[in-house]
Amino acid sequence: MPSHLFADRPAQPPEPGAVDALISQTRRLRGDVDAVRRDAVADEDDPQQRWQRALCDLAVHQLDDLGAHLGQLRAGVPASASLVDAAEEIDVPVDTAHATAPGTAYGVAAPPRTGSLLSRVGSAEWNLLTDEVSWSDELFQIFGRLHESGPMSLDEMPTMVFAEDQPVLQSMVTDCLIDGKPIDGEFRIVRTDGRVRTVHMTGEPVLDADGCTASMWAVLRDVSELRRSERTVRESRDSLERSRHIELTERRVAVELQEAVLPPWRGSLRFAHDGPAPLDVAAHYLPAASTGLIGGDWYDALALPDGDALLTVGDLTGHGVAATSSMAMLLGALRGMAVAGIRPAALMGHLNQLLETSGQPALGSAMCCRYDPVAQTLAWAHAGHPAPLLFRDGTGHTLRRPEGVLLGATTGAVYGEAETRLLPGDLLVLHTDGLTRGTGADDDTGTRRLLALGPRLAEARDAQDGVRAVVEEFGEESREDDACVMVVRVTRRA
Repeated sequence: MPSHLFADRPAQPPEPGAVDALISQTRRLRGDVDAVRRDAVADEDDPQQRWQRALCDLAVHQLDDLGAHLGQLRAGVPASASLVDAAEEIDVPVDTAHATAPGTAYGVAAPPRTGSLLSRVGSAEWNLLTDEVSWSDELFQIFGRLHESGPMSLDEMPTMVFAEDQPVLQSMVTDCLIDGKPIDGEFRIVRTDGRVRTVHMTGEPVLDADGCTASMWAVLRDVSELRRSERTVRESRDSLERSRHIELTERRVAVELQEAVLPPWRGSLRFAHDGPAPLDVAAHYLPAASTGLIGGDWYDALALPDGDALLTVGDLTGHGVAATSSMAMLLGALRGMAVAGIRPAALMGHLNQLLETSGQPALGSAMCCRYDPVAQTLAWAHAGHPAPLLFRDGTGHTLRRPEGVLLGATTGAVYGEAETRLLPGDLLVLHTDGLTRGTGADDDTGTRRLLALGPRLAEARDAQDGVRAVVEEFGEESREDDACVMVVRVTRRA
């Protein structure tokens, strides 16, 4: 079939060595992409992985087609069987679907292939002088048309084309025959077996010696699977963008909710002025460095009606709006019960019951302390939470924990309560486990690092300086979870 503007110009075949080199490069590249595709495990719940897998499928399709075209270019214009042999020689699949065809990431199996890659490329020529029409065997396969029915004329072809695509085909053919413009466009056809295929058509007019159009040749390529792969990439990319937008929106809402719930004060805050040893309190929230997700960590310090002070830190499992909304519910209940005079151990039992009956079940750890400024005692209870660290004269130690299981872990849990006497100059560090969490359950490296800050904390001018020392030590780490730290300094009454 002529593939040039003038019918009397002989075709120049490519040099075999150059084509062989391109085939080798394509084969190597196809193998590399296929290896990446196999490693890209598709998680249907992860839009980014679906998008990556779809891109790999599209790249494989395109490289398969490129390899097949190069094989045909090297073989010249052989018979159909030879074309298949050429495809096999460069490791191009022949009538074999990929293990993961485009669309399977969405649970939709791709339609069966129409044959080898080369069988999806056909050619045709329409002679305007003799009305003779010639179709290649591959074009009959693409249209699902029997050879006995003969090739279709340019007037007959629109009968197999989608109604809305018929103007596209007619415009391309008219521009080619009348204005001598090359053909390059796509349209959909309904095969004789009822299957819909997308066909890409390229072609040019063939001029006679007088410059008049003698015939029109065209190459028609079944690009249905390629377009399906491209559509899968677009859909997965759109899904990824929607997922990212939702994540950003949820993060913004979670941050706003957290800021609304956590104490508004910044810097040191003084509590319990009724006794000889008031408290200087400061706290800080450290977001998760590795994920940027907002969790259910909290801290709070509250002056109670009887002159005592409430000190609390805690952490709920999960991230995002669900975790911060549950945290808001729990912290609100904690504040209310503390104001009502409920002691720390009993308060923990009520929080456990509240979390059990919540519409959003979760687990949580918590620390609740009640400081009496007159007696200078700290009564505290915990629910599966790291114990407070007490620093005195530059030396720190961990307070012995009473009994206490995680909130929401079991029904009717009983919580113990401990009491510790504090002296002016003492410094307490309360924190959530995200600050000091190690690689294993027995890894206390983080706690030992906190205790090693004793000399620096002893030199702190106020609680805010103490928080700054802790943040400088732990703030730059790539934590998988967010964390809170509260520093409480016992002062002397002026």
